[in-house]
Amino acid sequence: MNLHRKGRAALVLALVVVVAMAFRVSWNALRDIAGAVGADDTAAMLYPFVVDGLMALALVATLVLSGDARRFALRVLGAYTVASLVLNYVHGLVPELHGRTVDWGRLAEWDPANWALVLLATSLPVGSIYFGSDLVAKVLHHQPAPIPTPDANTEESTETESNRSTADLPESTPAPITATLVRVPDPVPVDSGKSTLPLKPVPALTAPVEAAPVASIESRTTAAESARPRSATGPVPEVARTPVPRRTWKAVLAEARTVTKDWPDEKLTAEGIRRAVRTSPERARILRGVLRSERGLEAASGTEAVTA
Repeated sequence: MNLHRKGRAALVLALVVVVAMAFRVSWNALRDIAGAVGADDTAAMLYPFVVDGLMALALVATLVLSGDARRFALRVLGAYTVASLVLNYVHGLVPELHGRTVDWGRLAEWDPANWALVLLATSLPVGSIYFGSDLVAKVLHHQPAPIPTPDANTEESTETESNRSTADLPESTPAPITATLVRVPDPVPVDSGKSTLPLKPVPALTAPVEAAPVASIESRTTAAESARPRSATGPVPEVARTPVPRRTWKAVLAEARTVTKDWPDEKLTAEGIRRAVRTSPERARILRGVLRSERGLEAASGTEAVTA
């Protein structure tokens, strides 16, 4: 463990030394670029810390942050690395910039390129203020994710799942029940002279003993469902309807005589007879004429109608 810590410490120390030497090489070029765009001696001396210093800050933020904040720090690190590379490259191409810290000069012969380079060199300090403060705020507000600790319940649940993965097996489906006919031998005739009828073949179940209760339950359920009356789902056809017995004229007349035996003459109307005998209006009128004629109230026209 001590060797591992010493190795990591040595690696970090070597990285710091390499970064310091690289900063010294880049510091010369960035100082001359700052003098060429109008910075004084103090500003030109601090300018390399603005550019390369923010690169170091973005690198530290990348190691601390995570998620979207880490990707933002990587973008800042990449952008300032490219900007420092461009300015160092321009410093190497323009010999007039070497050794000049205050005097203004052109960064490129072509005007659009010179304008772009001047804009890049002058915008880096402003970007360092904005991006540097944003990175520091993200680092200060960053909360590292808690390290999960092993729980006894978690270990027990994992062990239970591993044990159940091999022990819990689906139950096998019972074999289907098949019925076979067993032939029963005919009985031997008795000497008394009485003949016995041969017995019918009896179906026997050849399924396992465990499946017999299930088969009996299923058979009872099927029998109960078949015995249950079904409701009609539509109009009953004429063929399937129960025929209603039709009464003859003599039966209707006899019933009318019995019902209206004690009726007064004023109550002897067709509507009253129809309701009492439960017949049609036409028959009720004919019955009224017959009954009134029998009582001598009208002519025997009703009798002629009955005969017809």
